[in-house]
Order: sequence, then structure tokens, then C-alpha cells
Amino acid sequence: MAEEFGCYLFCAIKTEENQTFGSVALAGEERNVYTVHYKNYAMVVADAPIKVYEPSRKNAKAHQETIAKVMKKFTVVPMSFGTVLKTNEDVYLLLEQLEEQLKEIFPKINNKIEVGLKVIGKKEWLNQEASQQSDIKKLKDKTKQKSKQESYYDQIQLGERAERFVRGLHERMENEIFSPLAEIADSSVSNEVISERMLLNASFLIDLEKEEKFDELVNELYEKWQDKTEFKYTGPWPAYNFIDIKLKAKSAT
Repeated sequence: MAEEFGCYLFCAIKTEENQTFGSVALAGEERNVYTVHYKNYAMVVADAPIKVYEPSRKNAKAHQETIAKVMKKFTVVPMSFGTVLKTNEDVYLLLEQLEEQLKEIFPKINNKIEVGLKVIGKKEWLNQEASQQSDIKKLKDKTKQKSKQESYYDQIQLGERAERFVRGLHERMENEIFSPLAEIADSSVSNEVISERMLLNASFLIDLEKEEKFDELVNELYEKWQDKTEFKYTGPWPAYNFIDIKLKAKSAT
């Protein structure tokens, strides 16, 4: 049985002219990337099989690299990974449905990029900071001198004190790293940390005219904190964290 083909969606852009963006490897073949238009908006798409696309590293990379290629020329509103519509007509109808949302979103993100900054505490520094907390040290010594059953409440206290210690580090990162960067950014968000040693997980929306200034401050902060932490500075990305309405294609029929 022959595969049914549809339109794989990458992102929406603002243009009235037909655009092409080379090719992308989808479902084992190189496929041309082009635009489908509605008024002064366009969806960047590729003809590809209608199927469930697994979010593997290879597929996610192809999706992201295509959007990155488009970003070199246009401000983009990204579509959800693996979104496929049946026909170009469906893409046209989707753009028609999204027109009012796109009118609202594009002015907010025009000529802006998103960057991410994760700050990871180095084990040696975290252990050193924890060892300087006299109450934590006393509770640790106290629990060592008792049986597991006898030290039950001491262990609860120790856990609560350790939690306050970590929360204090997070607040320090917010004040000393996040806040100065947020002053330069057009918008910023401090996301939930996703590991024990992660002290900051932030996203920033930056005007391209301020990108150099922002990068310089990131470098300055890194110089200050490099002995204590690791910086993971990523981007540029589409404005994933700064689009109020999540754009996910639904059936246009």
C-alpha cells in the first residue's frame, strides 16, 4: 500500500513572496522545504508521509535545523514537532484560522530571539557551601550518633534545612545572574530547575540590537562564577517561551 503524503509543518513567517529553504531529511528521504501562503503570512512546510514522527534525536535535529535556517531570514512562530496536515489547502485554511493570533504575536517577537541559560553548581563548591552551614553540620553529626529509628526526626529536620539551603542558592542566582540579564532582555522567564545541581533555568527574549550587549554580560557573569558553576548558554531559538497562545495545528476540515 502506497504511503499517503501530506504537509509537514515547521513554522509560520510573515511574507507574501514564495520562499524555499533547501531540503530536510524526513522519513528517510531529502524533501524540499517551501512555503504555503495566506495573505501576508506563510507556513514553511515539506511534503512528507502522513505518520506519527517519533521525537528521536535525528528527527528533532532535522526539525530544529530547518527552523534555524528559516530564522536566518525571518522571524518565526514555531509549530509543534511532528505536525502534518493532509493537503496544502488544509495549510491555507489553518493560516486563515490563525490569522488573528499571528497578527498579535508577530509584533511582539519581530527581530527578537530566545536564548536559554542554565547554571549548574559544581559538586565541590556545593559541598563546600553546605559544610559552612553550622546547623546542617550539627544535624548531620547528631544523626550519625543515633540509630536510624532514633534519628528519624533529626533526619526530617536535616532534610528541611538542606531544602532551605538549596532554595537560598536559587534565590542568589535569581538576584545575581537572572535579574541583571532580565534588565537587558525584552522579556524573561525563570523556569523550573530540572536537576539537583541546577541552580537556574532561564529563558530570555532579546532584541537583535541588544544581542551583543547581552552576550557580553553573560560572559562577565561566567567569568565571575566559573569556579563555582557551569554555564550552559544556548540559542538562538524561536520564541518558544514567549508566545502566549500555543500554536498547534488542528484539522482544518
